[in-house]
Amino acid sequence: QVQVVESGGGLVQPGGSLRLSCAASGSILRYAMGWYRQAPGKQRQLVAAITSGGSTNYADSVKGRFTISRDNAKNTVNLQMNSLKPEDTAVYYCNSEPPRPWFLQGDSWGQGTQVTVSS
Repeated sequence: QVQVVESGGGLVQPGGSLRLSCAASGSILRYAMGWYRQAPGKQRQLVAAITSGGSTNYADSVKGRFTISRDNAKNTVNLQMNSLKPEDTAVYYCNSEPPRPWFLQGDSWGQGTQVTVSS
């Protein structure tokens, strides 16, 4: 079981870019990983996923704009976000994909990182 820390969020104008990072306290080698987001008043949803072998999948709403990557040696997962839109505004979280109760310590999501896209 690991803990994760998300970072890299901030305030950006529409059309801008951000790079989010997820640092895990232990090995993520055996897990597919995902970035999730939750906007105010909405359910948390999967944005992007990457398997242990490097295959990726994206929500239709971000396809072509976001890129997920992983560095197993560093136990990190990144999300490059380009051409950001106001509707991308949310708190972004990382976890295994699908979320596994035994992955995060205490089955507890991290604090996430806030992304705000506004002019």
